[in-house]
Amino acid sequence: MLKLRSTLAFAGLLLLSVSTMPLQAINIIPQPSEVKTLSGTFSLSGATAIIPGKCAGEANQLQQALQETYGLSLTLKPAAKNNYIRFSLDAKLEKELGKEGYQLQVTPDNITITAATSTGVFYGIQSLRQLITANGSAYTINAVSIKDKPRFGWRAFMLDEGRYFKGGETVKHLLDEMALLKMNVFHWHLTDDQGWRIEIKKYPLLTTVGSKRDSTQSGTWNSKVYDGKPHEGFYTQEQIKDIIKYAADRHITIVPEIEMPGHSSAAIAAYPWLGTTHTPIKVPGKFGVHYDVFNVSDPKVIAFLEDVLQEVIALFPSKVIHIGGDEVKYDQWKADAGVNAYMKAHKLGSPADLQIAFTNNISNYLAGKKRRMAGWNEIMGTKLHEFTDSKDVSATEKLAAGTIVQFWKGELKLITDAVSKGYDVINSYHAMTYLDYSYKEISLEKAYSFDPIPEGLDPKFHSKILGSGCQMWGEWIPDVKTMNHQVFPRLAAYAEDGWTIPANKNFTQFSDALQYFYTRWDKEGIQYNK
Repeated sequence: MLKLRSTLAFAGLLLLSVSTMPLQAINIIPQPSEVKTLSGTFSLSGATAIIPGKCAGEANQLQQALQETYGLSLTLKPAAKNNYIRFSLDAKLEKELGKEGYQLQVTPDNITITAATSTGVFYGIQSLRQLITANGSAYTINAVSIKDKPRFGWRAFMLDEGRYFKGGETVKHLLDEMALLKMNVFHWHLTDDQGWRIEIKKYPLLTTVGSKRDSTQSGTWNSKVYDGKPHEGFYTQEQIKDIIKYAADRHITIVPEIEMPGHSSAAIAAYPWLGTTHTPIKVPGKFGVHYDVFNVSDPKVIAFLEDVLQEVIALFPSKVIHIGGDEVKYDQWKADAGVNAYMKAHKLGSPADLQIAFTNNISNYLAGKKRRMAGWNEIMGTKLHEFTDSKDVSATEKLAAGTIVQFWKGELKLITDAVSKGYDVINSYHAMTYLDYSYKEISLEKAYSFDPIPEGLDPKFHSKILGSGCQMWGEWIPDVKTMNHQVFPRLAAYAEDGWTIPANKNFTQFSDALQYFYTRWDKEGIQYNK
């Protein structure tokens, strides 16, 4: 599992460049750092032993995968003379391969996977699974030597369930696909205007009221047509614990996103005193940016948000907590006398200053709990939207140090602005990484061409790019079938964008390697985009 310290010191994980080109490419996604083909093949059968070493969990997962995929029942043994798959840990490899790198050696006699940590062994297993060739009931693996490590330490997929609830089985399936592709962060968008999806025991109305809506907009953003169908769903804390463990077993960190101060209509529908007007509203079925926002000048509202975060922190081991912070409409704050008095008393010159001050308070609260805050790049106080008046974002407040800025919108120079001010950045530029966009807007090849380090960024700032995220926003994905069509196969492209150095990327090779996944997805009944 990705270990994110409070300082998020990704040294050893981030930007681990490879000094030599691979001698050959291989049909593995993401493409490894170094590949050398050897002579001969290894024959995999029920007589092959798995020697787990100190990686029993990973051995069990390989054992299960081989049983489910090929019907092979391999036994776990403490030792064997030959015909084995052996895992071993060597802490000295961390200097060269980091915590997630591995060495995979396949000879005609045996297979070894060596890494500094069990995470590296796990990723070696994912590569091994893709190398198995089935010919009837015979299973072989060409002899090969692979040395591999990721380019970035943050390789994320985001699922928005605020709009449409998908459920635990769907999430677990996505985690399985992420793991095979060596993606290590599941960014879980759990609250939005159209639904609150996480049980908060101190505030039960968040789910009994906020997780339900009577109808949903259909068609397009400007449509006045609604489907007339109630939609609801949320995760209990026990269900969330189960999913967190499932992810951790696959070396994936789940980063929860609890939206504030905007995208908060579902919460305000549950507790109207959270807004500025205290007027009862319904959980909206309309998509887009909504008017209602949290009244961040009210100490009672701040206490509510800290209570919510306290329960979130108790659930999620992740050292990063995402607070959204995007698309806040300032109209209610500007119209409220109490908010204006608060801004005057605290010498806050603009609504953006108020949002930054609020965000910094939340950041400090999280820091006190040994957690680190992330937010979309509006948290820097930049004008990104037509609905925002320029004078409302003339911010003088400075965003708290240590904040992670997730860039999604605006000119790419905003990334330079963020990193030059000392902030770490996750690059999720919408025009390249939004999975709700059509394949006409973002083709598979375009997705594959994404480089988390923007062109022209001074090399001295490259280490400030933590990695990348691809986002499955949920407004127009009412069911799993629609979601799968948007996610697959582009998820594989984004996985390679985050793992493989540009010099080792080749779209034709990637397309060949995708055949393994097409076969897998066909077998699983995933209706991917063909």
